[in-house]
Amino acid sequence: MVREAKTNKILVLGVDGMDPRLTKKFMDQGKLPHIKEYVEKGACREDLILLGAMPTITPPLWATLATGAYPETHGITCFWNQSKESLDEIVYAFDSLTCKAEQLWNVFAEAGKKTLVWHWPGGSWPPSSNSENLYVVDGTQPASVSMGSSLRDMELYIHADVNIQDAVMVEGEKHDNGAGCIITDLEDMGDEAVLDTSSSKALEALDKALNRKKVTSIMRTLDEGDFGTKISDRSSKVPLKDAKNWKNAKLGAKEFSIILANGMKRWVCLLEPNAEGIYDTVAIYKKKQDEQPLAIVKNNELVKNVIDTVPYKDGTTRVSRSVRVFNMAEDGNSVEMWVSNGMDIDNGDMLFHPKSFYNEIIENVDYVQPVMVTLGGQETVVREIMQPGWEVYTQWQADCLKYAIEEKGMEVIFSHIHNVDNMAHVFWNWAEERDFQPGLNVAAYEKFIENAYIDTDKYLGNFLHLLDEDWTIFIVSDHGLLVTEELPPVLGDPFGVNAGVMCELGYTVLKKDEEGNDLPEIDWTQTKAIATRGNHIWINLKGRNATGIVEPEDKYELERQIISDLYSYRDPKTNRRVVAMAMRNKEAAIIGMSGPDCGDIIYFLEEGFNRVHGDSLSTYFGCKDTSVSPIFISAGKGLKKGCLTNRVIRQVDVAATIAHLGGVRMPAQCEGAPIYQILEEEM
Repeated sequence: MVREAKTNKILVLGVDGMDPRLTKKFMDQGKLPHIKEYVEKGACREDLILLGAMPTITPPLWATLATGAYPETHGITCFWNQSKESLDEIVYAFDSLTCKAEQLWNVFAEAGKKTLVWHWPGGSWPPSSNSENLYVVDGTQPASVSMGSSLRDMELYIHADVNIQDAVMVEGEKHDNGAGCIITDLEDMGDEAVLDTSSSKALEALDKALNRKKVTSIMRTLDEGDFGTKISDRSSKVPLKDAKNWKNAKLGAKEFSIILANGMKRWVCLLEPNAEGIYDTVAIYKKKQDEQPLAIVKNNELVKNVIDTVPYKDGTTRVSRSVRVFNMAEDGNSVEMWVSNGMDIDNGDMLFHPKSFYNEIIENVDYVQPVMVTLGGQETVVREIMQPGWEVYTQWQADCLKYAIEEKGMEVIFSHIHNVDNMAHVFWNWAEERDFQPGLNVAAYEKFIENAYIDTDKYLGNFLHLLDEDWTIFIVSDHGLLVTEELPPVLGDPFGVNAGVMCELGYTVLKKDEEGNDLPEIDWTQTKAIATRGNHIWINLKGRNATGIVEPEDKYELERQIISDLYSYRDPKTNRRVVAMAMRNKEAAIIGMSGPDCGDIIYFLEEGFNRVHGDSLSTYFGCKDTSVSPIFISAGKGLKKGCLTNRVIRQVDVAATIAHLGGVRMPAQCEGAPIYQILEEEM
């Protein structure tokens, strides 16, 4: 049945990790004026809550928003899916090959609507429709556009000082706190995977590139080190000396050097005084004898689009970077600087469909803007690098979407931005006082959280005028983000296996060295079950798993024992129960997590013991007024104005509502229903 469209222009503004509880708090304080206007002109619940599907992890929930189907139906069941062949492998869960449900953007495109999917991290890439109306930008990872395909050099924090005698490069320890995943080897899959995204050969090539990750090593969980790490993961301390042998150095200038591209690239920098003798500028050169610098950066300034070359394959490629200078001493004795990731601008069209859309963006808007993704959560780094960088990126994305609307004539847009989620994984937990973090400036981190929402409000404000141009706008998120109360137990990890609690309970066994110490590798000959990914426990079953040791007739009783033991397990520090809910696969149908892509047992941690998200039920609260619920705000043509409904709005309802308003059929596997109570039309 073809229905009459109630609106002809639809914009979905997805903000990863946006929390309705925090949003309402800041809105009520008058700090989010644009969001307040959306609410006043539109329709939502008073608490702004969208009842999220589960697990509360990025790719399954964005896939649910796109398809109107639960994870057991669309098949994306965690950050990684479980390999069908072996329990020691997991499968990347972002690409469209994994999604078994029809995406709403394909329905719109095939109905003749010019449709853009912008960096949607859940079943969007490669394009799964041949329609010439469909444009797709990335979606292979959540961080930022092209982070997986165009990153050619990693970012670097530099501290230059006259008291430093020798250059020191610090490669800090990576902390796995559920911060997300960046796939950086997409170029190795071959050109065939992107030249013809409609071919089966292309899909197979992408599948091969992204598909598998061994999980025989045991992943770390969040611990006190993750809360308190204050050093950047990539930092360089370098000597600052009087400038010598320069062609264009000012009187009194000082010099320092930066090593980039794994030692294959060197920048030489001049720290220069102004007319009053105050040092306020860094000039960056390739060589001391160059006439012109690569960039001139003032103190407390971020300069974007610094173009240089780095080694790539058998030659070089041009990259664009951002550079920020801060904490420059007036006497020129010290300076700090951030050099961003180098983003490939010669091969930047890899994840743009059609490829020509990439050149249109860089010619009419700007180069893809890099953001901070690897540095630590030190207060200075957040204030001086992370938040200014994201402010540039959010405005760039807003300008890209406005170009798509105004110049490309897009009629339906599904967009995603990752600013809130990225920052939350870096520093959200430092907004709470803890006994193992003496002297932490909690107030500063509370302000950083507020700043993240203020910048998001500014981003969303770029589109408010569209409400006067007959657009219908939806503001949604996949989940919110918690400020953690207690340290999580060593149980569950979105990126692999945590053996801790399952070893204590005797179900997972590790190999031993010659002295009897545990090795970070599972002994499959003695392991009856493992907790893999965020919420799944798998029985090591004979006849199904290559490593299987459990007889099929013993599976049911073993599941009962595991569930009982999980409920009985107590946190060693507080003696509190740490598992809130555990159920067999068949029982998990009531939360949309049954079937062959989900574990034999599905579990969630007790409120208070969660990581920032992922191991929690979608209704949980955290410290500092945080919650893991996603957000829902809608406004525009076809919707009631100033409507506050008390209906429970489910994540699966979003696609159904958009389809109804757009006058197209429901996606084939949609399990939601239109949100009748907010529709202008009586039904």
